[in-house]
Amino acid sequence: MFVGHYGASLALKRVDKNASLGMLFLAVQFVDILFFPFVLLGIEHFNIVENYTASTHFELEFMPYTHSLFASFLWAAAVYIALRFYPLKKTENKNKIAIVMGVAVLSHWFLDLIVHTPDLPLLGDSSTKIGFGLWNNAVATYLLETILLLVGLGIYLKSTKGTTFVGKYGMIIFVVLMLIINANNIFGPPFGADVITMSVSALVMYFIFAGVAFWLDKKRS
Repeated sequence: MFVGHYGASLALKRVDKNASLGMLFLAVQFVDILFFPFVLLGIEHFNIVENYTASTHFELEFMPYTHSLFASFLWAAAVYIALRFYPLKKTENKNKIAIVMGVAVLSHWFLDLIVHTPDLPLLGDSSTKIGFGLWNNAVATYLLETILLLVGLGIYLKSTKGTTFVGKYGMIIFVVLMLIINANNIFGPPFGADVITMSVSALVMYFIFAGVAFWLDKKRS
């Protein structure tokens, strides 16, 4: 799953308006942001396989440190602890923000569960692997991600207010662009010709999206 994760970011912003939407965009992709550097370091592995499923061009071969259920809980807890006890920032709702960010991290695994083939380990790589396999239906995958993103957008727009043109319409335009990008991601050719290119491209996109979300969120209150 790609842009569907951002639906969780937008919805969670309602829980605590002091939570940075840019940080929430990074949080929901946190395990992927770890996964691709782990791939580049040879710790985890995936292969480029064109049309591996109807929606993807890659085979996720080995990823117990980022995408197992156990690891997801650990990473969510680590993010919570880091934000809750980070000493340099004083925030009244520090605990609440930390919980929201931890939930955002954990949401990644449960949304991935819907679309992945059975490649998500429960514990280690040799443990049971699960996945409901929606990726085998490209149209259904795109519709699910679209619904998740639009529902999140609706919640976000109802819980925040924009006064300028960018504040009112910027996030809507951004979501439309994400849906266009996701259409190419699902129905188009492989995003990268090799593992390194795909890994670096994905990381760049995650941070660009987070930067745009951070900027647009500042235009609303």
